[in-house]
Amino acid sequence: MNVGIIGAGTMGIGIAQVAATNGCKVWVYDANPKQVETATVGLEKTLTKLVDKQKISSEKMGEILSNISIATELKDFKDCELIIEAIIENKEIKTKVFTELETHVSENCIIGSNTSSISITSLGAELRKPERFIGIHFFNPAPLMPLVEVIPSLLTEKTLAEKIYNLMKDWEKCL
Repeated sequence: MNVGIIGAGTMGIGIAQVAATNGCKVWVYDANPKQVETATVGLEKTLTKLVDKQKISSEKMGEILSNISIATELKDFKDCELIIEAIIENKEIKTKVFTELETHVSENCIIGSNTSSISITSLGAELRKPERFIGIHFFNPAPLMPLVEVIPSLLTEKTLAEKIYNLMKDWEKCL
């Protein structure tokens, strides 16, 4: 699966690590390009510690890192099947990002938000295709916490929550 992550803070890069660990091709975008560089350097250090502690092999570390690419603009997500936004908790900023994102991705691309405080229904209502929008709330730290809330909006297509739940289960994030 091709996955896009918007936001390269602690949550964004953690979600990217989870997806990449599970064999997904991941593109990470942040409005601040230096943040993406900082996050990927930090991820490499984290993975090196896991290798040192023999939690993962050096081969697995290489696989995870090779599955992650840097996106320099939202249109780099054009081939993504799932995008998860993990940016500042500001409805106007999120809405602006989602509105632009919809112009670059396919009609079938699932758009998710990691928000913990903004209504999924109100965010989704701003989209041209609100039925493809869903809350996918990871808990911090995303690579360690075995829990993700899957939150459909009132407008989310009825089978999407189950599809995302099953994906999170495959990623070992739902018990």
